[in-house]
Amino acid sequence: MPLTREQLREQLKRREINPVYVLYGAETYLRAIAAKTIADLSFGTEDFRDFNDDGFTLSIPDNIKNALAAADQLPMMAARRVVKITEVRVGASSNKDTLKEEYFEALKAYLENPSPSSVVIFVADELNGNRKVGKLLKDQAVAVDFQPLDDAELVKWTRQELKKSDAEMDDRTLRHLIALIGPDVRRLTIEIEKLATSALPDKTIDADLVDSLVANVREIPNFDLTDNLVSGNRKKAIQVLTKILNDGAEPIALIGLLSYNYRRLLIAKDLMDRGADRSTVTKAAKLYGNPEHFLSTARRADLSKLKHAVVRLAETDLAIKTSVGGSGIKGSRLQLEMLVCELAG
Repeated sequence: MPLTREQLREQLKRREINPVYVLYGAETYLRAIAAKTIADLSFGTEDFRDFNDDGFTLSIPDNIKNALAAADQLPMMAARRVVKITEVRVGASSNKDTLKEEYFEALKAYLENPSPSSVVIFVADELNGNRKVGKLLKDQAVAVDFQPLDDAELVKWTRQELKKSDAEMDDRTLRHLIALIGPDVRRLTIEIEKLATSALPDKTIDADLVDSLVANVREIPNFDLTDNLVSGNRKKAIQVLTKILNDGAEPIALIGLLSYNYRRLLIAKDLMDRGADRSTVTKAAKLYGNPEHFLSTARRADLSKLKHAVVRLAETDLAIKTSVGGSGIKGSRLQLEMLVCELAG
């Protein structure tokens, strides 16, 4: 049963709690907030939460069995038991799945008759709805796709965070801040808190303060790095990547931005190849302002290479998160450098 983020928010405002949720998508910060909010609202002030708040990671083989068994247990001195299941991955192929199809029947049996006294929250890093298990979760649970926020949503989020911080920023500065950071809500929130503190005592944030404190991690990926990757300019792509990382960009955040760009390029290229008009392309790819540079990049891109890049970005994201091929900053940078060399080849 799919819901939008807004529909989920409205349900939670009414304190309507469902027995099973599956939260997935690239916007991990909002996804994590949603999971925490659901868990928080599942308990009352008198409930013994420590006895009834269980977490299971599917990075441990067969842990789904333990999670479902816990969900079938009655809560102890509380109205509900919360079971949070993380590291859920159902990919386009089964080789990197953490939720294996061998557990389909057990999962199906629980979803068809969930415990009325439990709230089960699946937090999925990847959820392919064409796969049997992925389709089951999307159909039988309250499924919410946390896609990256578009520019209009980012503006709304930024204004909300500024209000929370009791800070002020004019529209031009606000959009400049978003242009620097991009669809990374976690970092946007952190930067607003930092700017609000630095703007004391009047808490008026101007463009000069933004430029002095916020490293540019969006303009370069959007207009230089992605463009050089598509153009096959490996030397320039490596130079731009090095500058971005030296400016303080987090590898996972950068992969998220690149994935966002490539997905939009793929949408635009596919529509262009099918003869769609400009307005259809810009709307589908969520392009705002002056999209000429983006559209030009899409026109000269190769569709098969875009598809390959989307897959490789997802694989690299997973490799960094699971420390495959090296851990820490050094390992992450190496993974990114190898990926950039490959995509620009």
